[in-house]
Amino acid sequence: MTATTGLNPVDRIEIWTLQDNYIEMTALDNTAVVTRATSLKDGEIKASILAEHGFSALLKTTAGETTHTLLFDFGFSEDGAVKNAALLGLDLRDVEAAVLSHGHSDHTGAMKAFGAAIGKKDMPLVLHPSAFKAPRYLKFGESFKVYFPRFTREMVQEAGFHPVETEIPHSLLDGAFLVLGGIPRKTDFETGWAIVHRLEEDKEVWDAIEDDTSVVVHLRDKGLVILSGCAHAGIVNTVQYAIEVTGVAQVHAIMGGFHLSGPFFEPIIGRTAEELQKLAPAYVIPTHCTGRKAILEIEKKMPEQFILNMAGTKLTFV
Repeated sequence: MTATTGLNPVDRIEIWTLQDNYIEMTALDNTAVVTRATSLKDGEIKASILAEHGFSALLKTTAGETTHTLLFDFGFSEDGAVKNAALLGLDLRDVEAAVLSHGHSDHTGAMKAFGAAIGKKDMPLVLHPSAFKAPRYLKFGESFKVYFPRFTREMVQEAGFHPVETEIPHSLLDGAFLVLGGIPRKTDFETGWAIVHRLEEDKEVWDAIEDDTSVVVHLRDKGLVILSGCAHAGIVNTVQYAIEVTGVAQVHAIMGGFHLSGPFFEPIIGRTAEELQKLAPAYVIPTHCTGRKAILEIEKKMPEQFILNMAGTKLTFV
């Protein structure tokens, strides 16, 4: 099938996880695909990657002699993901553009620190316009609501970024990356998060988190590499939409938060794992909010394709 959205194939994709919920500095399970962070600094054991409930990744593509570098999400704390980038020896000044998966605080936290480290004015930040909707909160009952920190266009601009708002697929950096925009919800089981709400014109409405989006790269002769932040649209919906808009049926890697943690989502773990099997990726890399039970189930059902991700891991696909 032929791509129809301006997504051009690349020869190599490198993905550094700058922040994830898990770290194990003694893993020692490097392969041609997986490179783990080490605890060495200046020849001594004195460095550790920081793990937090958040996600951030740096993506680098190579096509012929051309390379492009993209930042995806900003993690939770004000500087955790930026500190990890420094420990990994990455020069954030190479970043040419950024993408935000959605407007929740575990993905926006270090935006200001990243802006300072990148050191460029008006860096494009591609995101869905609904990322700025507020107030947003988790409703556990009429008297118990937990609010997400407010996220505004002014905050984006003050951090040194220029918001590029899109609800439709958006090509970036010579077509090396595709941001999916709003993702249609089509499966019968990925119905969203029941307790998320927001106010619109002073009325409480359910928050479908329609700003949820993902990044897609096309690895030449291998297929799509799809990276989600939390996949609030559903990871199966996300992959199916990536296939639809790119026209590329083959899937090489599915990576990101699949949001299957906790009692609200545990009932769909089995179905999600089954549908991921049907998509037949070469690799599946659950991160962040996927949850321990879901990660174990995916590993059980797809042992040859499964990669355990952690903060500081570099993945190389060629």
